[in-house]
Amino acid sequence: MAQDEDVPLTGKVKDKLVEAKQGWAREGRLLTGTTADPRTDRLPPGQRLVQDFPVLDLGVQPDVTPANWRLRIEGLVMAPVRLTLDEFRALPQEERVNDIHCVTQWSRYDNAWRGVPVRALLEMARPKEEARFVALTSYDGYTTNLALDDFARDENLFAHSWAGSPLERQHGGPVRLVVPHLYFWKSPKWVTRVELLREDRPGFWEVRGYHNRGDPWMEERYG
Repeated sequence: MAQDEDVPLTGKVKDKLVEAKQGWAREGRLLTGTTADPRTDRLPPGQRLVQDFPVLDLGVQPDVTPANWRLRIEGLVMAPVRLTLDEFRALPQEERVNDIHCVTQWSRYDNAWRGVPVRALLEMARPKEEARFVALTSYDGYTTNLALDDFARDENLFAHSWAGSPLERQHGGPVRLVVPHLYFWKSPKWVTRVELLREDRPGFWEVRGYHNRGDPWMEERYG
């Protein structure tokens, strides 16, 4: 790993937390066995509304500073992208307001984000025709996967601000991905690498019993 990408980790992955959440998948914890329609049902099945912004991670928060953050978009692309934070913030910025839904059962309405739309970055990278999936890697070692169609939706954003302020480290600052139509584990904090692939590559939670897609209204908590 290049020196400017060698970001130190703070803390240690909580093995017991990971084991507990794997147990949830084996037990089908929180499942209601129902589905809903996002066009008519704002709150997905089994979710409860919160007013705060809960903090969930693997027990390790990387010390990513504005100076050492990088975003790479590579793999099956015609023009690989590599951005510093200053370069990222110099791109046209947009705002999104959306609801978010965590697989641990909480939902939060009307989150205001600011950042760069996923579509804009894909236009820069120019995906090859054979690209079908995306693998995402974060500075804490976390990974997750998305179908390219899910990743490229208009509402998706690489966000650097939330509620009018810079995104705090505990919530994924300086930049996180926001994919509001899926459970929030598909919106990785501290994202640094986007790799476009021909074949799917399940990530951290997907190989530990969680659903490969994660649609909250279909209650796709586990695989």
